[in-house]
Amino acid sequence: MSFFRKDEKLENLGNQILQATWAEFPELGHNQVAMTWIVYDPPVVVNTGGALNPETFWQHQVRGFNYRGFDRIYPASVIKLFYLVAVYEWIEKGMIQTSAELERAIRDMIVDSSNDATSLIVDVLTGTTSGPELTAGPFETWKLQRNIVNRYFHSLGWAELETINVNQKTWCDGPYGRERLFVGEMMENRNMLTTNATARLLHSIIGGVAVSSRASQAMMGLMKRSVNPADLNLDDENQVTGFLGGGLPQNAQIWSKAGWTSQVRHDAAYIEIPDKPPYLLIVFTEGKPHSKNKAILPFISRQVLAATSNL
Repeated sequence: MSFFRKDEKLENLGNQILQATWAEFPELGHNQVAMTWIVYDPPVVVNTGGALNPETFWQHQVRGFNYRGFDRIYPASVIKLFYLVAVYEWIEKGMIQTSAELERAIRDMIVDSSNDATSLIVDVLTGTTSGPELTAGPFETWKLQRNIVNRYFHSLGWAELETINVNQKTWCDGPYGRERLFVGEMMENRNMLTTNATARLLHSIIGGVAVSSRASQAMMGLMKRSVNPADLNLDDENQVTGFLGGGLPQNAQIWSKAGWTSQVRHDAAYIEIPDKPPYLLIVFTEGKPHSKNKAILPFISRQVLAATSNL
C-alpha cells in the first residue's frame, strides 16, 4: 500500500502544473519529467521533533499526486539521501563506529554533495573498496557485499522501494576498474530511483521515523538550506539556485537534496512557508539540454507554491 492517497483536487492541480510547465518549456518531453507532490494537512505529522512513534506515524496516510512516480530514473546525487539513512542505521545498530572523519564525510556528502565523501560512505557501509579488476571468486564476494544497502532498503517492505537500485558510488569522471565492471557494459547496474521512492524516504526522515527520532533530526539538520540571496551568492552550486528552492520566497524554509549531471537535473525537498500547508516535492528531469536549464525546477516550484493557495 502506498504511503499517500490520491486526491481529486491534487490530481487536477498537479496536471495543471505539468501542462503549464510543458507550455513554458515545450522542448521538455512528457517522458522527461517525473514528479511526486505530498501535502501535509492538519494535524501535520512531520517536522515534529520526532513526537510520533513509527506505528502512529505510518497510520497517517497523507494525500499526494504523482506523475511517472514509479518510473526508474538515474538519480545522480539524490541517491545520497539513501546512503545518509543507511549510514545512520549502521551506526545506530552498532554495525560501524562513528568517528570525526566519518562525520565529516557524512556532512560533506549532503551539505556539499561531495562525490569523494560519498565514496568513503559507500566503502564504510559495504566493506568494499574501489580498485583494479578482481578475479571471478573475489569479485562475486565483492558484489555480494556491495549490495548490502539494497538488501537493507528492500527489507523495509515498502512497495515504493521494490525497483530501486542503490549500490553504486557517485562519480565526477566515471568508474574505473572493478567499479566499471560492476556498473555493467551498458550501465545496466546504475543507481536507479523513482520520485515515489524518494518521496517515501524523505517523508520518513521529516516524520522523525527514519532510523530513530535522533537520527532523523540529525539528517534534517544536514539537509537544511538557506534561500537568502546573500548566502546563495557564496556558492554557485548551492543546491538552491536552479533547483526547487530557487522558486521560493525568502520566508520559506527548505530541507533538500539536489542531483545533477550532464543528463539529469533533480531535486527532492520538504518546504514550509507561513500560512501555507507544508509539502514535499520531488521532481526529476531528464535530457541533456534540460539538465543545464536552471529555469525548469524553479518554475515548477513556483507553480506548486501558487497551487497551495487552492488547497
